[in-house]
Amino acid sequence: MISEGVGFEVIEPDFKTLFAPHIHVERLWTGARWCEGPAWFAAGRYLVWSDIPNNRMMRWDETDGSVSVFRAPSNFSNGNTVDRQGRLVSCEHLTRRVTRTEHDGSLTVLADSYDGKRLNSPNDVVVSSDGSIWFTDPFYGIATDYEGKVSPLEQDGCHVYRIDPQGGIDRMADDFVQPNGLAFSPDERFLYIADTGTTHQEDGPAHIRRFEVGENGRLSGGGVFATSTSGLYDGFRVDREGRVWTSSAEGVHCIRPDGVMIGKIRIPEIVANVTFGGAMRNRLFICGTTSLYSVYVFTNGTTPG
Repeated sequence: MISEGVGFEVIEPDFKTLFAPHIHVERLWTGARWCEGPAWFAAGRYLVWSDIPNNRMMRWDETDGSVSVFRAPSNFSNGNTVDRQGRLVSCEHLTRRVTRTEHDGSLTVLADSYDGKRLNSPNDVVVSSDGSIWFTDPFYGIATDYEGKVSPLEQDGCHVYRIDPQGGIDRMADDFVQPNGLAFSPDERFLYIADTGTTHQEDGPAHIRRFEVGENGRLSGGGVFATSTSGLYDGFRVDREGRVWTSSAEGVHCIRPDGVMIGKIRIPEIVANVTFGGAMRNRLFICGTTSLYSVYVFTNGTTPG
């Protein structure tokens, strides 16, 4: 269904090359409280995403447009991604852990503690080509009972972690207020990480930082890449030319690798996260507050979804 109150806003001329005048944003489904964490499964031609307050994960089927409950309860899952073997990797607020769903449907716990103390509430997750899994750990899931359960903070702050292919867990960045969405550049030379600290700190950060990735994933740099002009930069994905497509309070912002915003996709509700999917990875799936949207663009997302 073509949705009202949506459309493309051109800021820089190069944004015009990324869509055709006849392309429309479609609302695929509505009925959530807070949509998050979309992940595309190419083999099955379906999208999985989280409806956090309703403690469930949803599934949209590209073959017939149907929507069903993928998992309930979901332990108040938030961010999701797909690893290089086609398995679902999820961040769970309630259990304060990162899990992997195996091909037979069983769950493997990848991380639930660091230095002998429970994690806060893992939020978003990505997988690199070497098999390592990166995730952010703000405290949103233990701050209220709406997206998890009120619980004491055991870590000394909110940080970014890496699970190496052998299962070891390292803290990779410790200077965030509330680390949130994250994604690699196409060549994995850079890692982008959002900080949504303004939610709990007056005049706190509402930006995306860019780090250089070195040997064994060591990060350097970390300067501000882009600051949100509308709400927060929460979840985002990167296309094959290195543009960042990020959520905001007014829809999706498209930002070039030089940090210049070139355009917007207007959505009539706050957007929390996006991912690329479809057979050519040229369909952008957008998690609005209550609804799932999609739009075709003239670029392709990097893998995984």
